[in-house]
Amino acid sequence: MLTKRRQGICRAIFLLFGIGGLSATHAQNFPVRPIRIIVPSIAGSAPDVRARQIAAKLSEAFSQTVIVDNRPGANGAIGALQAAKAQADGYTLFSGLINNAINDLINPNSHARLNHELIPVAQFSLSPLVMVVTPSLSAQTLKEYLQLAKAKPGILTYASAGPGSATQLIGEWIKLKSGTQIIEVPYKSVGAEMPDLMGGQITAGYLVGSAIAAPVKAGKLRALVVAGPQRLPVLSDVPTTAESGLAGVEASVWSGYFAPAATPAPLILQLNRELVRAFNSPEIKELSIATGAEVVGGRPDQFAIFIQKEITKWGSIIKEAGIKLQ
Repeated sequence: MLTKRRQGICRAIFLLFGIGGLSATHAQNFPVRPIRIIVPSIAGSAPDVRARQIAAKLSEAFSQTVIVDNRPGANGAIGALQAAKAQADGYTLFSGLINNAINDLINPNSHARLNHELIPVAQFSLSPLVMVVTPSLSAQTLKEYLQLAKAKPGILTYASAGPGSATQLIGEWIKLKSGTQIIEVPYKSVGAEMPDLMGGQITAGYLVGSAIAAPVKAGKLRALVVAGPQRLPVLSDVPTTAESGLAGVEASVWSGYFAPAATPAPLILQLNRELVRAFNSPEIKELSIATGAEVVGGRPDQFAIFIQKEITKWGSIIKEAGIKLQ
């Protein structure tokens, strides 16, 4: 018997590739009015900047205005709910993040679940987290850091963005795999820990390459490991977790675009085509790579399967590590 999660994926794929309620003629005429992209973060944030770049490309492709609507709050849940409640006519997109998938684990009764009330249109980016330490710490490698943690249990610290954040999950996963006692210090948002990391008040943190490349090159932080399957071009001398003895321990911040679940399949596919084209435009792709992110693209069903794997992985880690999500 299919699990509820698997039923959700099957439903999403059926909606995407089944017979939609929109004729090809109507799809060809789309859009006839402005499209809205709901972004669950503040204006000027990295997700907002990327969404505005993509909106400009969509506007050119469709010869229609594409509006970015910022709806921050509740770790992305407020924006997701607004998108899920919108009319399913192709004129509302949601710029979703890994936070939204984790929200589904925190609140399984949510009315804005990915692969359920919100279905995938296209995956945009994938950015592995990088473990950095304060330069005053003696450890030069992940192995040395974990040896130090074992020698001084409960003394070393790592910064997180709070309960349920990707930074907390990777921090607890590394502790679990290495058998170490490292104290979590939660901050109100991603990046808020930077001054304390550079000042030595916190010994370690997990951030995307774009956030730490400059401080690492300036000697203000030391990068120990990339929590991804391969090294980053912007930090080519920093090994992966697998190279450092923790194979399989990977965590990436990812983003993509979603639509209300009843959006007709022809419109989903049309939006997917133009979004992927925008992602792969030279200026967007080159900037993404330069900041340590991979542009993914691909089909809606591929994104749906990726999301399910993420939810399954993090759900398992949360259970195994005994993480409490309040």
